[in-house]
Amino acid sequence: MSNTKRALIIGAGITGLATALTLSRRGWSVKVFERTSAFEDVGAGIQLAPNGMKVLRALGLEGGILNRGFLPEALEMRLGKSGRRVFSIPVRHVAPYRWCAPYAHIHRADLVALLADSLLAAAPDALRLGASVQTVDEAKGAIRLSDGSEEGGDLVVAADGFRSGVRAQLFDDPPPRDTGMIAWRAVVPAQRLGRDTPPETACVWAGPGRHAVTYHLSKAGLVNFVGIVERQVAHSEQYERWDAEGARQEALADFEGWQPEVTTLIERADSLGRWTLFDRPPSRAWVSGCAVLAGDAAHPMLPTMAQGGCQGLEDAWALAAGLGSGNSFRDAAALSAALQRFTALRQPRTEEIQRRATRNARDFHHRSGAEALRAYSALWLGGNLLPWAARARLDPIYGYDITAEAPSVPAA
Repeated sequence: MSNTKRALIIGAGITGLATALTLSRRGWSVKVFERTSAFEDVGAGIQLAPNGMKVLRALGLEGGILNRGFLPEALEMRLGKSGRRVFSIPVRHVAPYRWCAPYAHIHRADLVALLADSLLAAAPDALRLGASVQTVDEAKGAIRLSDGSEEGGDLVVAADGFRSGVRAQLFDDPPPRDTGMIAWRAVVPAQRLGRDTPPETACVWAGPGRHAVTYHLSKAGLVNFVGIVERQVAHSEQYERWDAEGARQEALADFEGWQPEVTTLIERADSLGRWTLFDRPPSRAWVSGCAVLAGDAAHPMLPTMAQGGCQGLEDAWALAAGLGSGNSFRDAAALSAALQRFTALRQPRTEEIQRRATRNARDFHHRSGAEALRAYSALWLGGNLLPWAARARLDPIYGYDITAEAPSVPAA
């Protein structure tokens, strides 16, 4: 009889696929269950900071990211209406030396494809699409699917997003709350933008009650746009999916009078996604029996730190490193204890990044002139007169290396 441990992973997003890949590399038999019937061509970009890139490097995927993605010149903030630069932090030539890995942008679909292809090359039967998980038996490490079938395993990893069905089933957590903000998203070929092409940076355009983010996604010339606006919408108009199509004129009204690097993206996009931003506090419990939460299911965060995907990658590595092959666990209780150690390692860091993301949402949206002058003057002084201090604030996030930290977690 085989001693190979079996992991059942719910969700084939970045966290789920990375978890499957890292566990597979450590000898687990893995199966990923994804409710959609095919990977959608997700029309969105993702920023991969150096802390996330270190995980992808350890998985052998850094080359694929660099081939398909884009390295920004800097992280910067500008004022949305005047275009005035508040600060700029160089990263293209600085990140590999200061934080030991590059800072990259890539189309989310390309990242998912890299992870999925690598997983399927090692485990051709690891991915099951069109498989919706209904319930989890955390005591047995098993799941029941919507078609009535059951799958047995030793471990269940819930990487099923911020509206995690597993989190709702296993933990008495409050539901997500409406933040009072909506988000717009589009991807536009740079050739359509002409002189209004945004700078080759990860640029936050700030203004009262709203901000936009622009960045290049690939050497092929795609530009990503995200716009976040403080605006309550009727419940019937709320969108929980990022790709619900919104009205172009509505988005243009939200950014009326802003710089053309922002408004031209809206005007020339084939379509615009609009969704309501929800938030929820971090789950205090990530583990129940042989089931564990990971990624947004455990610690959903606003997009204002560009760290959601990177934290999911860190989770994946830490979980696999802490579990090893799984063969040293005498019983389910020993496995559950190892999962608790994983939680103890990851919770403080993810909670701090969640707090920073929430703080950024406030700092990007100063409404009064006095607030804006005070906040942006401090940022300008820090970014221009004390650039070392601005970079130092990012060191705990970007300089962190989970691939060096997690192996110190005992397996059992």
